[in-house]
Amino acid sequence: MMHLLFLILLFLESLCYVQSSESNSPTGDNLATDGLPFPWSKVRLPNYIVPVHYHLLIHPNLTTLSFTGSVKIEIDVKNNTNWVVLHSKNLKIYTATVLDEHEAHLSEKTLSVLEYPLHEQIAIFSPKILTSGEKYFLYLEFGAPLSDGFHGFYKSTYRTKSGETRVLASTHFEPTSARMALPCFDEPVFKANYTVRIRRGPSHIALSNMPLEQTVEISNGLFEDHFEASVKMSSYLLAFIVCDFKSVSGLTATGINISIYAVPEKWHQTHYALEAALRLLEFYEQYFNILYPLPKLDLIAIPDFESGAMENWGLTTYRETSLLYDPDISSASDKLWVTMVIGHELAHQWFGNLVTMDWWNDIWLNEGFARYMESVSVEAVYPELKVEDHFLDTCFGAIGRDSLNSSRPISSLAENPTQIKEMFDTVSYEKGACILHMLRHFLTDEGFQSGIIRYLRRFSYCNARNEDLWDSLIKTCSEEDFAAGEYCYSSAQATKNAYRFAGEHVDLKKMMNTWTLQKGIPLVTVKRQGKKLHIGQERFLKIVLPDDPSWHSLQDGYLWHIPLTYKTSHSEHEVKHILDKKSDVLLLDEHVDWVKLNTDMNGYYIVHYDEEGWNALTELLKVNHTALSFKDRASLIHNAFQLVTAGRLSLDRALDLIAYLKSETHNVPLLQGLGYLQSFYKLIEKRKIADVTHNLKTYILQYFKDVIDKQSWSDDGMVSDRRLREDVLSLACDLDYPPCLEKAERLFVSWVKSNGTISLPTDVSETVYMVGAQDDSGWVYLLRQYGVSMCETEKSKFLSALTSSKDSEKLSRLLQLGMEGTVIKTQNLPSLIYMVARNPVGHFLAWDFVKKHWNELVEKFPMGSFGIRNIIVGTVTQFSSAEELREVESFFKSIQEQVSQLRIIQVATENVEKNIVWLKRNLETLRTWLQ
Repeated sequence: MMHLLFLILLFLESLCYVQSSESNSPTGDNLATDGLPFPWSKVRLPNYIVPVHYHLLIHPNLTTLSFTGSVKIEIDVKNNTNWVVLHSKNLKIYTATVLDEHEAHLSEKTLSVLEYPLHEQIAIFSPKILTSGEKYFLYLEFGAPLSDGFHGFYKSTYRTKSGETRVLASTHFEPTSARMALPCFDEPVFKANYTVRIRRGPSHIALSNMPLEQTVEISNGLFEDHFEASVKMSSYLLAFIVCDFKSVSGLTATGINISIYAVPEKWHQTHYALEAALRLLEFYEQYFNILYPLPKLDLIAIPDFESGAMENWGLTTYRETSLLYDPDISSASDKLWVTMVIGHELAHQWFGNLVTMDWWNDIWLNEGFARYMESVSVEAVYPELKVEDHFLDTCFGAIGRDSLNSSRPISSLAENPTQIKEMFDTVSYEKGACILHMLRHFLTDEGFQSGIIRYLRRFSYCNARNEDLWDSLIKTCSEEDFAAGEYCYSSAQATKNAYRFAGEHVDLKKMMNTWTLQKGIPLVTVKRQGKKLHIGQERFLKIVLPDDPSWHSLQDGYLWHIPLTYKTSHSEHEVKHILDKKSDVLLLDEHVDWVKLNTDMNGYYIVHYDEEGWNALTELLKVNHTALSFKDRASLIHNAFQLVTAGRLSLDRALDLIAYLKSETHNVPLLQGLGYLQSFYKLIEKRKIADVTHNLKTYILQYFKDVIDKQSWSDDGMVSDRRLREDVLSLACDLDYPPCLEKAERLFVSWVKSNGTISLPTDVSETVYMVGAQDDSGWVYLLRQYGVSMCETEKSKFLSALTSSKDSEKLSRLLQLGMEGTVIKTQNLPSLIYMVARNPVGHFLAWDFVKKHWNELVEKFPMGSFGIRNIIVGTVTQFSSAEELREVESFFKSIQEQVSQLRIIQVATENVEKNIVWLKRNLETLRTWLQ
């Protein structure tokens, strides 16, 4: 009792030393686990103590599946205090003490540690005041079980060909899980240096961010690996791994050692990744004109990994499907995926690692840039992969999310871990990338590149905010430069941040704030009267119509500064204009046959023409579709069907528009049109509307017969040909096209007869497996092959085929295997649930499974994580009736306390509303059109 009173007295005395701007009176609710008042009530840490250097020793025990460690943190005290508050989650703190600059103990006693699990914080009280300007060390000893999930310091396993299970320990800290591996100041702004030591057994290796300095043998046959001190970085980028992997290595032109690590039996799948990483890193060093600052970069394929990859500085971690490439098994799409993920993580070494966002509300500065730069880099280094074909889909995906009212601004409020995890979404990644692409087109390639180099140099080893990027894109220049159209700031101009664009002066910061600080996407309306082009803008919403009473309130205050571009029947080059008001009138040089806005889809907006405008473009596609670029053709198709969903264009008009696809030879517009038809088919098939399902299937197979029949069952041709083949043959077999089914069945039988030893053409293997899976013996054989395959890319194709079965018992068995996590790893459970849900036989099955196992799923995949969001969206968005919507809303209402902070619930339910509205508006039109 005396000890308790003493602590309370010391606590009250110490409050006056807390920085005044950050002071928090303890409230009755703000109690530590032992019942004492906790000295800090905010989710964000106080800033009166800053970490300078962590000296970390970590010892994972792969037998007991636990770890112990100690950390000595050099701290810089900004304001006098007795309290040190930092993060810790699920750690047992054994010892805590504060040392002076000579590393002498400030107190003879071990200090008490207060824990406040709600904010994942601990507080250590120093009886002696820590004085501003003095150097101190905080020393802590701790331990915990290795985490069961995919975050913190967690265990991962893999099976050898002989069936032996082996264990490794790996880290994943982004966004807020470094605190699960060591007590630390776990916020991006608290950058520090890290010196890491790792203890391990003789049969393992240890890896961390920096190169190995020395290995020391200690007692009990253990070894201790000492790594070089890191550069200054945020806690979420720290990484360490203990495993028994093999590697392949190479040197870049500037002497950076790059290594690819994988499970020993998958070592042969690492060679393509090494080639790609070497070439892409060299590209980035030249493009950013800043050398990669570490001596080495490791890329490692972790057998258990929730997302695609993670950019830890110097030790990037990947899901096996995102790094390993087997030329005998992996398709053209697989190769593109691996290349782009590597390009993404390597871009992060500059965007995110060298310059880090100040707080998670601006995570798009990391993720939007990395998503965009992966396209820029792969297009430059691997032009044969045709990444520009892929980038349009990135923006179409962003529009899909952004045209719902449940969207959010790119830069959004995020305070607690759940909100922060949800920031890693389509808006940050895809929309971020698309507005950067628009900005690059606006500034020119040179203007954009020089601006981001300034940004990276100005904020190296520091943190940045949204506005810092816009400021960095400004280059002071002379009046002559400005008059000549240079992209720079003219000090003589009244408006700061003014850029010249198509003869107009533009305030860049003001312009870009309209894209990052408000949600949604603009709809540009176009009406032509002679030489006059009347243009307007409004917010594009898929569900709400202009005659809906709520439409006006949802439009209030929305205005974008849109860098418009357009081409006409008489213009050789695009014309540019800034639309920064609700409406405007443009004058055309002469009478023209047609006008197409948003050239090559370089801008992030939807375009809606008047009836005359749509008629002219539909006719143009019919008569001379190559007058428009493939990107313009694809974006026209996309815009038309988006406008159908929003009720702004009739479905038959959009179907008439794609009638020209019979003569289309480019895979991007062709797949865009086919993709919409397929999505309508899937929606109507699930609703069991037999006549429309049959007629739509017949239409697709008859109308695209020539395209289907000319596809070869091989791996020949360019990447674009191969990706078209993959999608078209998959669709044809899915629609039961007899020649497709017969060819796939023959290939499957010969593959089974060879016991899986012959190589199927990689681009069509998944289609072959899907057809084979419809037969009982074929399904059983595929499940057996899934269990023994040593290639995760191949296993994902097997799983996709297995989930296409029309037997609900088989689908239930797969879900159970996914929940058990042995045959089908837990990391694949979200995608497994989605694949079962998209199967017409499985969508109720998957939803019932999610409801029944909700609490177990949340244990495996925390709130806000990729996993739980994919499970929710994957199951819910399959629904399309009012009864199903009520059922979904009722379930989420029953667990309201758990999911109250999840934005994804609103996104998912709004997608069901969209499906309901689409059917109501368009089913009869489609029925009539098909007849």
